[in-house]
Order: sequence, then C-alpha cells, then structure tokens
Amino acid sequence: MTNAAIIILAGTESHSDLGRLVNGLEAAREFAEHPDDDLELIFDGAGTQWIPELEDEDHDYHELYRSVSDEAAACDYCAGAFGVDDAIGDTDVVTVDDNDGHPSVRSLVDDGYDVITF
Repeated sequence: MTNAAIIILAGTESHSDLGRLVNGLEAAREFAEHPDDDLELIFDGAGTQWIPELEDEDHDYHELYRSVSDEAAACDYCAGAFGVDDAIGDTDVVTVDDNDGHPSVRSLVDDGYDVITF
C-alpha cells in the first residue's frame, strides 16, 4: 500500500505548465488505478486555475482529469486569490483550509503520505 499526495502547483500560463499538469494527472491516475493505494490530489497555488479549465468537456485533458477528479481538492485560500473560487464552487471539487486557509502538507507527511509536486 502506498500513500501519495500529488500537489499541482503549475499555473495555466505556459506550455511547460501544461506539461507539469498532465504529468501530475498521469501520476495521480497511476495511483488511482491501484486499489490498495491511497491518493490525495490537491490543486494549490496557481494550480487552482486548472480546475475550471479541466471541467470543460472540450479540454484536451478533460477525460484524464475526470479519471481522478473524485480524489481532487483545491486550496481554499488560493482559489480565492486566483479568482476561481466561484468556478470551483460549481464543481464537485472540495476546498481544503487546514492550515490558515491552505492544505496542511505537514499533516499529509505525518499521515505517511509521500508528497509529490508538479
């Protein structure tokens, strides 16, 4: 059994950001496909901007996102800071605010998760 926390930090501004997003989603899907693994997928910082884009059925990576979106959460503070809090509120993605409005990375480590950032 593996505990993995994948955190998407890449924004939406460049081709390399898209590459980091896709690599993160592919890694998340690999963990999700193993029933004994425990996955946390967190969109944090500028990464929160991806959620409204990926929710669009016409997006090239919508299906990849959908394959792991049940595991997805977003930083509450960053969703507001990047202006996507209302758009995320219209989805099934939960927001987390364990650490002054942000996800608690320390809690993930304390719970035995390997933290992987993209």
